Amino acid sequence: GDCQFDLLRQSYLAAAAAVDEELRRSRRLDAVNSGCTALSIVKQGDLMVVANVGDSRAVLATTSDDGDVTAVQLTVDFKPDLPQEKARIIQCEGRVHCLDDEPGVHRVWVPHRDAPGLAMSRAFGDYCVKDYGVISAPEVTQRKITARDQFVILATDGVWDVVTNEEAVQIVADTPEREKAAKRLVQCAVRAWRRKRRGYAVDDCSAICLFLHHSPLS
Repeated sequence: GDCQFDLLRQSYLAAAAAVDEELRRSRRLDAVNSGCTALSIVKQGDLMVVANVGDSRAVLATTSDDGDVTAVQLTVDFKPDLPQEKARIIQCEGRVHCLDDEPGVHRVWVPHRDAPGLAMSRAFGDYCVKDYGVISAPEVTQRKITARDQFVILATDGVWDVVTNEEAVQIVADTPEREKAAKRLVQCAVRAWRRKRRGYAVDDCSAICLFLHHSPLS
């Protein structure tokens, strides 16, 4: 129960701190101006623990009372304009604002230069803004899995920029073969990028699907 959750939470926090420290010391990778999100799930029996650093997102598909599959977002997208995130960044003398040609895309900047313009408030690496309120600590949450809960989708922001939670759940639910579900979701996202954002490079689109129950033998 809660003891198990606390243990996993502490493990996640310690692991994230260790990863960020190791990356900082790495000679091979320059993580001063680049970084990475991280999203993971541990399932033990009917307990699901989710840890999230950055703006990837976990969405659960569950069956509602009327039998429809509905989407439940399990994580917070850590964007710099979230009140608690923005407050921390400003307290650390970082700045949060959008570029003129990108209304609605809030980015983190160091005090006296127009850099680096990081579009999330938590990350591994990105050491140029680590002293200005960007952190690598994950938010760790728990959920009891019920028989109604079908699957969880973990995906990067490139998917969620163009596909809603409901659409994603529907795409996966409508894929007959489970092992093809994640690939199909990514293909749909890439097509949506080409349709909606012509001329833009397609943002990173990665997805994993975790099915919670054995598939009925067809």
